[in-house]
Amino acid sequence: MAFTIGKKGTGIEQVKFENFGLSLLARGDGTEVIIQTLTKNNFFYVYPAENPNVMEFFYILSGELTCEVNGEKVKLGPQDYFTATNLEEPVHFTALTDVSYLWVITEPTFYQLSEGVKELKEVVEKVESRDVYTFKHSERVTQYSIKIAKKLSLPKVNLENLFLSAILHDIGKINIPSEILNKPSKLTNEEFELIKKHPGDGADMVKDLYYDDKIATIIKQHHERLNGRGYPGGLKGDEILLEARIIAVSDTFDAMTEDRAYRNAFTPEYAIDELQRLSPSQYDPDVVAALIEVLHEEGKLKVTSSEA
Repeated sequence: MAFTIGKKGTGIEQVKFENFGLSLLARGDGTEVIIQTLTKNNFFYVYPAENPNVMEFFYILSGELTCEVNGEKVKLGPQDYFTATNLEEPVHFTALTDVSYLWVITEPTFYQLSEGVKELKEVVEKVESRDVYTFKHSERVTQYSIKIAKKLSLPKVNLENLFLSAILHDIGKINIPSEILNKPSKLTNEEFELIKKHPGDGADMVKDLYYDDKIATIIKQHHERLNGRGYPGGLKGDEILLEARIIAVSDTFDAMTEDRAYRNAFTPEYAIDELQRLSPSQYDPDVVAALIEVLHEEGKLKVTSSEA
């Protein structure tokens, strides 16, 4: 016989990250009970399980979020709940406020999640210690990338790889001196050659952390361009992974619409016009079209010159 009482804030194991946390409350016979927290404006997916018999149950404890099901958005709040069994495609959630919810799943999953989070946290902390701007940029690029991927109906494994690759896509910039990263004037040829090393350096830094070497490949390719004029490999067309093409568009859009040391931010409309002008020579037009759809839905984009 076993009878256990747990006090508020305790758990078998906990892992905290800047935007979310996991606390394992109980486990037994393959079932786990977890509390997950998520900060405002962040998102998560409930993925189809590899085992169709797995059941997941979510009970919202505090906060509000939206759920996208069959093209419709449903708002959920405290005491609302949902279940997932034998899903055919991922279900997307966005936190409208800080959220906490109880998650019961009938297969062990906490350890895999917590280990992945810990590894990711270690790498991201290296980025933050080097350049906070780069990390915030990577957060935004990740959000754009996942939203684009949803429009393109990427499967579970691609979404997971894309998420990690987008968060870490600029980690190789750790090796670039701050005075070059933040230089307000034009870079010299030698300085630009240093910048061009960061995709390869980033790929080398993460390749031993994750079982899927595709993450390193995506990071290495995120500055490649469809016409072969990108770097570091000069790849063309379908030689570039779709996930890397998605990050390329998200990365460029965010870079253009945020202030930089050498210029003020451009408007979203100007950035989209530039991306369309450079499609399909440099950027994947389907990816750009998906970004436009996302921005329109979020009210962040007026009519661009190409749509007028």
